[in-house]
Amino acid sequence: MAEITESAVRKVLDAVIDPATAKSVVAQGMVGGIAIRGGHVAVTLDVDPARGTALEPLRQACEQAVRVMPGVLSATAVMTSERPAPSAAPASHGHAHSHGPTQGGPAAKTTGGGGRIDVPGVKHIIAVASGKGGVGKSTTAVNLALGLAANGVATGLLDADIYGPSMPRMLNVKDKPESVDGKALKPIERYGLKTMSIGYIVNEDTPMIWRGPMVSSALEQMLRDVQWGELDVLVVDMPPGTGDAQLTLAQRVALAGAVIVSTPQDIALVDARKGLNMFRKVAVPVLGFVENMSFYLCPHCGERAEIFGHGGAREEAEKLGVPFLGEVPLHLDIRTTSDSGHPIVVAQPDSPYAQIYKNIAGRVWKQLSANQRGPRAAPRIVVR
Repeated sequence: MAEITESAVRKVLDAVIDPATAKSVVAQGMVGGIAIRGGHVAVTLDVDPARGTALEPLRQACEQAVRVMPGVLSATAVMTSERPAPSAAPASHGHAHSHGPTQGGPAAKTTGGGGRIDVPGVKHIIAVASGKGGVGKSTTAVNLALGLAANGVATGLLDADIYGPSMPRMLNVKDKPESVDGKALKPIERYGLKTMSIGYIVNEDTPMIWRGPMVSSALEQMLRDVQWGELDVLVVDMPPGTGDAQLTLAQRVALAGAVIVSTPQDIALVDARKGLNMFRKVAVPVLGFVENMSFYLCPHCGERAEIFGHGGAREEAEKLGVPFLGEVPLHLDIRTTSDSGHPIVVAQPDSPYAQIYKNIAGRVWKQLSANQRGPRAAPRIVVR
């Protein structure tokens, strides 16, 4: 594969001319950043917000120019623009704007040219989310996906945690994704799942030092430019919290629902409640709560201990009026099978722990089937 350098990408972009000024995007200082990861190139274009919509053909021209470079597997160009503080310019209706946290704070970047992301062939897209890290969300996501597949549901799994991807290790994937046409990537199949992760493209110890627009762009590309084929469900393992990736997914994708993962203790439930409220504000149905690490079972004597308390997520679900999907114990086999790249649903399919995940998957699928009334319109968001 030919080596792709930032200077080579910039040289190609210098030939892309803005018809309004007869100058190249490079000459106008529009190229704000270039990121190259294993044949995948992302470019940010800093533009005048007043010209955002009109510049969409120029964005596409930049994307196409980079895409045909030798060695490039895929290319994404995303427009960003400096927005004034809220006191200077109110948000206009019908568009998503992002402002600084305070009126006196710095201007924030907002992506331009953003429409709905359609994923042809995928019937339902669901998010597995948590308000904080360390609650076992990724373990839940992969075993939920495998549980759906075990129940006969055609399932895909997207690792949307750009900064901390888990799927390469949890699914024992060492291959790099291939592209058959230079535009779309083929998902890597494991245990009956079609999967994709930024971790398949970059080395495990490579830090992803990307700003918000680049993260959103990468997430969009993994949804839009992957040949997912015909799927009943695409499970998206979200990063923890309520940041750029979550807003991108909620704003641009017609999510069929979200699963919230929490541990039983109060501090985790507070953050889980924040995640629930975020999805409610953007009109995404919450399919229910999963209580992970619900109790500890000694692998030697079978004695049960409630290390983090017990039943907190069930009580929270009842209080908030959402379904409770199930409780998963803290057990050594769940951890070791995930670390080895053979999650427990496939490593020990007849175990009681695998059955727990299959039952959770069955409850999720039952809700998705009951709610099948055509695609939900992606909401428009104005953040003030």
